[in-house]
Amino acid sequence: MLIETLGAARDIGRLNAIVGVLVRHGFGDTVRRLGLTESLDKAGHAINRDHAADLARLNPPEQVRQALEELGPTFVKLGQILAGRADLFAPEWIDQFERLHSHVAPVPTDVLMAQLQEDLGGDPDTVFAHFDHDPLAAASIAQVHRARLHDGTEVVVKVRRPGITDTIAADLRLLGHLAALAEAELPWLKPYRPQQLVRELSRSLQRELDLAQECRSAERVAANLVGLPWIVVPRVHWAHTRQRVNVQDFIDGVPGDDLKRLDAEGFDRQLLARRGAQAVLKMIVQDGVYHADPHPGNVFYLPGNRIAFIDFGMVGRLSARRREELLDLLLGLVQRQPRAVIDVLLDWAGNGHAVNLSELETEIETFVDQYQGLPLAQLQLGAMLGDVTALLRDHRLSLPSDLALLVKAFITLEGMGRGLDPDFHMASEALPMLRETLRARYRPKALAQRAWRSVRGLLAVADQLPSDLSRLLRNARHGRLQVGIELAHLKRVGDQIDRAANRVAMALVIAALIVGSSIVMTVQGGPSIWGLPAFGFLGFVGAVIGGAWLVRAIWRSTRSPDE
Repeated sequence: MLIETLGAARDIGRLNAIVGVLVRHGFGDTVRRLGLTESLDKAGHAINRDHAADLARLNPPEQVRQALEELGPTFVKLGQILAGRADLFAPEWIDQFERLHSHVAPVPTDVLMAQLQEDLGGDPDTVFAHFDHDPLAAASIAQVHRARLHDGTEVVVKVRRPGITDTIAADLRLLGHLAALAEAELPWLKPYRPQQLVRELSRSLQRELDLAQECRSAERVAANLVGLPWIVVPRVHWAHTRQRVNVQDFIDGVPGDDLKRLDAEGFDRQLLARRGAQAVLKMIVQDGVYHADPHPGNVFYLPGNRIAFIDFGMVGRLSARRREELLDLLLGLVQRQPRAVIDVLLDWAGNGHAVNLSELETEIETFVDQYQGLPLAQLQLGAMLGDVTALLRDHRLSLPSDLALLVKAFITLEGMGRGLDPDFHMASEALPMLRETLRARYRPKALAQRAWRSVRGLLAVADQLPSDLSRLLRNARHGRLQVGIELAHLKRVGDQIDRAANRVAMALVIAALIVGSSIVMTVQGGPSIWGLPAFGFLGFVGAVIGGAWLVRAIWRSTRSPDE
C-alpha cells in the first residue's frame, strides 16, 4: 500500500487531497486498483452528484486535463510534458494536454515583498527607480512585474511564488511512489513509462524553479546566436538575479500571434519566417541547445524584422551523438532515404518492447516513399516528424524524452513559420544547413578530433585495466565476487509462490485435522460435546473453518489476477 511506503506523514495530507481530486474527476476505480482505499474513504465526501453528471459528458482526455489543472503546478507541468509525447499518446490526448495553461491568480505583492526584499538586498521600491506592484503576468511557478532601473533601463522582474518548492517536492515524492505502484499494479500503463516520465518532470521542474539557471541558459543561447544579428535575447541583470528572482530587459515588440499588427506596421512576414527558421535550425542542429517552449507568447517581433525569444525556463539539450542521429533522420526524410530513417528510429526506440521489425520497416519505407517525386517546397517537415512519431506509437515504441521534446518544439516552430508565410517550408530552409553540417562532420579536422577522443578513451581504459583486474582477482580470492542479475517482476513471482506455499501448507493442516479428528472419533471415553468426542469435534470445526478460508482465498485469486 502506498501510504505504508511514504516514510513521511507530511505527505499523507497531500495524498488525500490528490485522491479527492481524482475521485471527483471520475478516477475512483483507478484509485482502488492502486490500493489507496484508505485515502479513498477519506475523499469519499468530496463526490458531488451534479459534478459526476457533468463528468459523464466528458471524454477521458478532458477529464484528465481538468484533474491536472485542479491538482496544481506540478501536475500542470506534467501535462505540458505529456503534450510533447506524441509517440505515447493519440492526437485527442495531445490536444487536451496542449490546452493546459499555468495562468493563475497572482500572489498579492505584499506577500512577495519579504522574499523580494531578502533576495534583492533592499526594498524593491528603493532598488529600482520604479517597481510596478501590479503583475504583468502570473503563472503557477512565478509571476512577472515591470520595473525600471536607476539608469532608465526598462526591465521585467520574475519572482518565484513563495512556498511553491515545498508543494512541488511533496508532489514529486508522491508521483514517484504512484508511478512505481502503477507500473507494478496496472500493466496497461507500462508502455507509457510512468517512472521515466516522473524523472523527466522532476528534472524539468528543478530547472524551472531556479530562475538564475533560466538566465544562464538565455545567455548561452544568445552567445550561440551572436552571428545572427536579427535575433534578440533579453539581457540579464545579474546584480539583481538570484535563484528566486531574475531581472531581464523588457522586450517591447509585437507578440508572436498578432499577425494583423505585423501587417499594419510593415513587417516582412516572409523574411521573419526565414530568419526564425535559420535561428531554430542553428540552435538544434549545430549548437545542441534550443528554446524548448517556443509558443507565440514567448516570441516577439521587433522593428527591423528582428525576432526576440523570451522565457528560457524550458531549454532542450542534445548531445553531439544525438545531433548526428537527428541529422541522419532529417536528411533521410528530406532526401527520401527510407533505410536511413529506419536505422535511426530503431536506435532511438531501443529494444524494450517486442516489435515486428519487418512490418515496421515496411511501414516506414511506405511512409517515406509517398514523398518520392514531390518538390522540396511541398514537404512539411514538422508534419512528417509528427507522422513518424504516430507510427512509432502504433507499434508501442517511444522516443527518448529529449527527442520527444525536440519534435514538439520543431512542429510548433514550423507552424509559427507557416502562420507568418503560408508558402513557408522548413525543409527548404533546412536542407542547405543540413548538408553543410554533414560536410563539416567529415572535414579532416573534425575526423581528427573524433579519432583523438576515441584514442583518449582507449588509453583511459587501458590505464585502469590493471587495477580493475587486480581488484577483480582480489575479490574472487576472498570470496567476495558478486554477480548482479536483475529479473523483471521477480518480487511479484516470489509473492505468488509464497501465497501458493501458504495455501498448500494450510491444506495439509486441514487434511491432518480431518484425519486426526476421525481417529479421535473412534476412541471411547473422555469429554464429549453432543455425544461426540470433544477433541474430535473441535478438530472437525477447525478443519471446516480453515477449509472455508482456503476456498475463499482461491475464489478471490480467480477473481483478481493480482491477488
